[in-house]
Amino acid sequence: MEISDVISLLSGIALFLFGMTLMGEGLKRVSGNRLEPILFRLSGTPVKGILLGTGVTAVIQSSSATSVMVVGFVNSGMMKVRQAISVILGAILGTSITGWVICLSYLDGTSGFASLLSTANLTGIIAVAGIMLRMFSKHPTHHHIGDIMLGFAVLMFGMSSMSQAVSGLGEQTWFRGMLTTMTHPLVGILVGMLFSALLQSASAAVGIGQALSVTGAITLESGLPLLMGIAIGASVPVLLSALGANTNGKRTAVSYLVASFMGVMGCASLFYIAQAMFRFPFLARTMDPFSLAFVNTLLRLAILCLLAPFTDVLEAVSALIIPEKSTAMDPTLRLEERFLAHPALAIEQSRQTICKMAENTAEAITLAVGLLSHYSATDFQAVDDLEASGDHYEDALGSYMVKLTGQELSEHQSRASSVFLHTLSDFERISDHALSIARSAQEMHEKGIAFSTDAIGEIATLTNAVIETVRITVDAFVREDLHLAQQVEPLEEVVDALCDELKLRHVERLQTGQCTILHGFVFNDLMTDFERVSDHCSNIAVAMIELSSGSFDTHEYLVKEKRTPDFERFFREFQARYALA
Repeated sequence: MEISDVISLLSGIALFLFGMTLMGEGLKRVSGNRLEPILFRLSGTPVKGILLGTGVTAVIQSSSATSVMVVGFVNSGMMKVRQAISVILGAILGTSITGWVICLSYLDGTSGFASLLSTANLTGIIAVAGIMLRMFSKHPTHHHIGDIMLGFAVLMFGMSSMSQAVSGLGEQTWFRGMLTTMTHPLVGILVGMLFSALLQSASAAVGIGQALSVTGAITLESGLPLLMGIAIGASVPVLLSALGANTNGKRTAVSYLVASFMGVMGCASLFYIAQAMFRFPFLARTMDPFSLAFVNTLLRLAILCLLAPFTDVLEAVSALIIPEKSTAMDPTLRLEERFLAHPALAIEQSRQTICKMAENTAEAITLAVGLLSHYSATDFQAVDDLEASGDHYEDALGSYMVKLTGQELSEHQSRASSVFLHTLSDFERISDHALSIARSAQEMHEKGIAFSTDAIGEIATLTNAVIETVRITVDAFVREDLHLAQQVEPLEEVVDALCDELKLRHVERLQTGQCTILHGFVFNDLMTDFERVSDHCSNIAVAMIELSSGSFDTHEYLVKEKRTPDFERFFREFQARYALA
């Protein structure tokens, strides 16, 4: 083998791997990020999990990618380990489809229609179509289809280069001698494991094996152990992806290794025991790319059939390898870094996280207001904890959303991420004001401050209005209900009017001696907190409404909104509901 052949082989491998990556990424993007949500929503039963794992892997051309997504699902609490194992078993089978795609590069014809399917013609036609879509179309989907075609063409060209570079190896004594040593099952499995682990891809390892098969020196006796080892080695990238995962995430990653190892060992034991008994003559058959793809699919189907009834055993073994650790639950656990490459999932998880943050905010306000009439150290601590949680949510969500906006997002996804970014700080500030209200209640309790009967009644009316403002805001946000969001601004106006009126009445009580300066400090702090809470609620509602229409001009919206009949109707209803005595 000349140095030029070595260079040609290495360049072919490089092109092949790049083509696989480009085609897989294009396929994922053309799917509109719809495959990932389907994967975790419809994998409720083992059969569904296996079918979905097979289908999704066949589309994105990578069992590792599917398994890494599943690790993310389990790590964020979206999926249980047993569900994930079913998907992983399907992925082990689904990745064999790549071998059949690679077989297209070995089709050849000399005349008629068959000549169109030759490697050179097929590669050229697809490459031209792909580059035209990339250069002349402005639609993102067409660009991704062009990437698929270009990736396929590069993959085919890489396979052709590899095949030509190794075509003379079949006549080399050292090469045949090396393959002879691989007829020993354990040696072949170890070589396949190392090969697949180094390439970080079972599909790539099988593809290179197909390229080597054109030498005519690979038999079923040496090829089968190689394929078995490749199946086990494919677990390496999944294991690496779980380094920062929680216990269940790590168990899911380990289950890929356990499943592939137990499946291969089970199939190998059955096959070689039968071989020892019956001496199969077909083991000496020379393999070609097509027969290698067939045996690879058959092996993976056998692994699936062997392990499918024992998902509970796989889960138990994984749990034995990764023992349980008692750790505190992170409230932002759903924000999986693994999902950033899948924006649909990342947006959905961000939405669920910020909705939880919003619900915590509403709870904090309700508890804080309750402290004004019935102080409790337990409830005060709960408000303090919720405020600290809000800070954590803001930091984690803010960092995550910034990373997410760097991905390629659809118009709907961009709008959703904008809403989250604009409302995040408002929810956090509401929880800050909840703690401020709780501290005012704590001061009143410790210093024995009590408002007059009239002031208590007036503050109760105001706090009821504030609590409803927060409740409507949170409900509108969680439900994505723009009609409900339109009620926030009229109620915010009522809260502002109530605060102004209460301040005037407080001044009158100060002048008559019903209240003191000490009362005044706490009272003014409370009025400021209530006003600010309603203002932040208004900001959230306006962001939802304005960004849904693709614009964000708060001042213009508020000017127009206050002239509408709906605004007047809601304002009068809330004004009557929260009228002071």
